[in-house]
Amino acid sequence: MASLLQVRDALAICGSAQAQQLSRQLNAPLPLVQAMLDRLIALGKAECCVMDDGGCLSGACKHCPEGKACTTRVYRLKA
Repeated sequence: MASLLQVRDALAICGSAQAQQLSRQLNAPLPLVQAMLDRLIALGKAECCVMDDGGCLSGACKHCPEGKACTTRVYRLKA
């Protein structure tokens, strides 16, 4: 099972990563990795950046019934 330090170290190596990427890399369940990322954010060690990846075909994400399905959450360590 992955530890909080392993998640932090993986973020340090990658620079920035999505929770799904870290889950695969550490061979840990996504909810566990997400909880650890949330904990790192609460401790002030990491931050979450929401990026619009341009995946919306209509360009009207604000009015889309899917809400923010086109956005990507990326995590990185704070400097």
